Amino acid sequence: MILPPSAGVIGWPVAHSKSPRIHRFWLAKLGLDGDYSRFPVHPDNLGTAIRALPALGLRGVNVTIPHKVAVMAHLDRIDAGAAAVGAVNTVHATADGLVGYNTDVAGIAGPIAHLALAGRPVVILGAGGAARAALAVARELGGPVTLVNRSADRATALLAEMQTVGTVQVPGTTLPAAALLINATSLGMTGQPPLDIDLAPLSPDACVFDCVYAPLDTPLLKAARARGLATIDGLSMLIGQAAAAFALFYGAEAPRMHDAELRALLTK
Repeated sequence: MILPPSAGVIGWPVAHSKSPRIHRFWLAKLGLDGDYSRFPVHPDNLGTAIRALPALGLRGVNVTIPHKVAVMAHLDRIDAGAAAVGAVNTVHATADGLVGYNTDVAGIAGPIAHLALAGRPVVILGAGGAARAALAVARELGGPVTLVNRSADRATALLAEMQTVGTVQVPGTTLPAAALLINATSLGMTGQPPLDIDLAPLSPDACVFDCVYAPLDTPLLKAARARGLATIDGLSMLIGQAAAAFALFYGAEAPRMHDAELRALLTK
């Protein structure tokens, strides 16, 4: 008997994840029989959970905080793009083993593709899994990069690991006149501490991209709009990275022509 394709998302916590609604929406639009669920996995149980994917009949999982780096040690192969980033947010269970990918890069690059950012300064907040993807995107833009993180040593190590020339700052220091600011931390997320940052130094035509999507309209985005800055919310990244994962899990392209309807569903 051939079972319908199933996948899911792992994290700790993971109850806030909107990924099941996204993938189930696309499955329904395409008339595909399949499912997608949340799986709360404590960091101590990560290896056991990942290795169990084939036995559970899962095509794979998306990986969220705090597992994006740690999961790499439990995979059979890592895609070159994910290896370059140093983080995995999608695990595909194949006949040849568990393969790690990073679709966060596409989730960040897609929403900013229409902006004139080549050669312009970028500020990234954080030094975790999402920050790695943001750094990969910023590196391709070719402008100066500033990494802001509580641990300057960790940020410096990340720049060295990803072979990226950049500047390290700690929170509370004055930002450069960047054209793009990406919040790749969990600060501002429901249940997490607020993000306290002064946006005044940013360029007047800057864009603020918050990877947080719960809540969708974060205090950071509200502050950016109050200054007349362009904003991109976390759903843009979430939907973009999910589309790449959907193709791996279900062997079909996500029907992105329904994005407006999907966003309406996710914001109810």
